[in-house]
Amino acid sequence: MAPDRLQRLIDAASANIAAHEEELTTLDRAIGDGDHGANMRRGFAAIEAAGAEISSLEFGAALQKAGMTLVMSVGGASGPLFGSLLMAMGKSAPAVPANAAAVAAMLTEGIESVKKRGKGDVGAKTMLDVLVPVRDAIASGDDPIAAARAAADAGLAATRDMKATKGRASFLGERSIGHLDPGARSSALLVHAICDVLEERK
Repeated sequence: MAPDRLQRLIDAASANIAAHEEELTTLDRAIGDGDHGANMRRGFAAIEAAGAEISSLEFGAALQKAGMTLVMSVGGASGPLFGSLLMAMGKSAPAVPANAAAVAAMLTEGIESVKKRGKGDVGAKTMLDVLVPVRDAIASGDDPIAAARAAADAGLAATRDMKATKGRASFLGERSIGHLDPGARSSALLVHAICDVLEERK
């Protein structure tokens, strides 16, 4: 992938997370400890600060470097989980993800890493409730970008009626129902940011 496009992906992801920091904090305050927004902003700001170095790397190495940056700069669960996602995707990434099948395959590796680290799956009210539907939509949709956007929004909305069974939110039991999951919201924001950049050359 060209360095300029990698840089635009970094900038778009960081900007979308920063723009929604307060929303993410509010969501996390309802069912967590209220630090998700600040943690995600800090992590993606660190990626943006290293943008010149990251965007100069081959695509897979760039993802791995971005993932490691998150792990090193973000506390709590967000850094290790989102970092693991990116690092696992990077390890399986071709030099250029030429088609939807390649992107879906990369996401599969990332999802499996998140499942292993978080010991969770779809239905537990986590980021996986966005990532797995997005992966499936990319693999099967005629228009992967539109399909990814729709799947991210639907997956996020579905978390509202779920009872959390993983993470800090699980301590609330039934009281976690009725709230969107902040990790799922962050995942949806990142999906939309990536889609915005990819649509520039459609």
